[in-house]
Amino acid sequence: MSNSIFAHSFCLQTHILILTGEMSVFPRISLKPEVTEYLRNVFLNKEVLAAVGPQEAESRFQKLLTCLSHPPSYTCVRASSHLAPLEDIRLRLEEELKKQKCSSSAVEPSVQIAPHPRITDVLLLPVDGPRPVEQLSSEVVVGAQCGSAVLRGAHVFAPGIVASPKYMKAGDMVSVFSDLEGRCTRGATSFQGNKVFVGNGVAEMDRSAIFGTETLARGVGVRMVDPLYKSPSFDGVLSSMVFLQNLPSVVVGHVLAPRPGERILDMCAAPGGKTCHIAALMGDKGEVVALDRIRNKIDRIRQNAQMLSLRSIKAFCFNSTQAVSNEPTQEAEGPPFPPESFDRVLLDAPCSGLGQRPNMANTWSLKEICSYPPLQRKLFQAAVRLLKKGGVLVYSTCTVTLAENEEQVAWALKTFPRLTLQPQEPHIGSEGMLGAGLSPQQRCLLQRFSPELSWEPTETTAPLTCRADRDTIGFFIAKFLKT
Repeated sequence: MSNSIFAHSFCLQTHILILTGEMSVFPRISLKPEVTEYLRNVFLNKEVLAAVGPQEAESRFQKLLTCLSHPPSYTCVRASSHLAPLEDIRLRLEEELKKQKCSSSAVEPSVQIAPHPRITDVLLLPVDGPRPVEQLSSEVVVGAQCGSAVLRGAHVFAPGIVASPKYMKAGDMVSVFSDLEGRCTRGATSFQGNKVFVGNGVAEMDRSAIFGTETLARGVGVRMVDPLYKSPSFDGVLSSMVFLQNLPSVVVGHVLAPRPGERILDMCAAPGGKTCHIAALMGDKGEVVALDRIRNKIDRIRQNAQMLSLRSIKAFCFNSTQAVSNEPTQEAEGPPFPPESFDRVLLDAPCSGLGQRPNMANTWSLKEICSYPPLQRKLFQAAVRLLKKGGVLVYSTCTVTLAENEEQVAWALKTFPRLTLQPQEPHIGSEGMLGAGLSPQQRCLLQRFSPELSWEPTETTAPLTCRADRDTIGFFIAKFLKT
């Protein structure tokens, strides 16, 4: 294969990676040059170079940038196994998705739903893609976040549309493109900037209904009928029985290993997927306190808890950095709490989010990326104080940097002598990354989900249950015991 990149627009479906010679559907994630250089220094740090050599280190880095812009090859669903057995939920989901296909005019094979071999409340569904989809002359442009959602099976909701044909009417067939750099002017009739094709759909609204009113239009703007990556729509499907969640996010709940009757704190809980999972794993017996500083996100947590019939969750709008009370003897149902109030604490920390997939573009500056570690340490300090002796603290992020992951572990072990790293179960990711000065034994106790280590853009021949643990978002988990 030639080591040159096709000199066409990014709208073309096929791109070639110079270093790896791999075919890929989308270009590498678009980052500010300073951020790209920062990440290169992370993935080509001295310890990594000494272990694998410069060529392999550079290859992994380039694979990371490419796989981040592509969706995983499957959809992960967490089943409400506190309400029904997994097999019952699998069969019900199969029936619901068959109804979805019956309502479609296209003749398609039935979706295969497989239980995860090790995680007892996870169902896996394959994503069909990339598919050969022909681009149409009528183009709708959506924001990058909306484009990423389409690649995970969503329809296009009206607020995500930034440009459409001048005379677009409901019922028109249109091609949907994602604006990589956020440069398309809202209300434009065309856009020639940096964009990528994500599939075809049917307009559900006239252009005037999307852009011609003072209030922001709501609802589905384009119903995707021929996406580049096809996966089932879960809109309104068994909402009390299944919850869309990335596989590493489900692993976090199992690693925390909550027990019935315990008092658990989820410090940065929105949108509540992990909170609800913790309560379900406890059999809804005990107390799960969920904190988040944004009011409407707390409402979302309460809605999710109600939808999943979970009564042990108590959600509060509060800044978790201030969650420790200055009055140690004060009994409090809500925050702030006395020190050593919780049996287990989950700190799923705010982070730079550089492990999310698919993500074709990130416009953050290096200053913004580097603003997270100080906040994470403030939260960590509060977490340690709120944890009982003998209690478990789990720290997680959905990013790939050393500063927010392994370096935070090294800092925590040095700052809090009473903390020790613990084995994780299940451990289906890789070990911790080199570069933070941790020992091999310490790194083995960490869990880093590193899709770049085995990612292939068109690898869908391996059994779904075999590739699921590798083809994930970028994610990190550390588990501590307080002695």
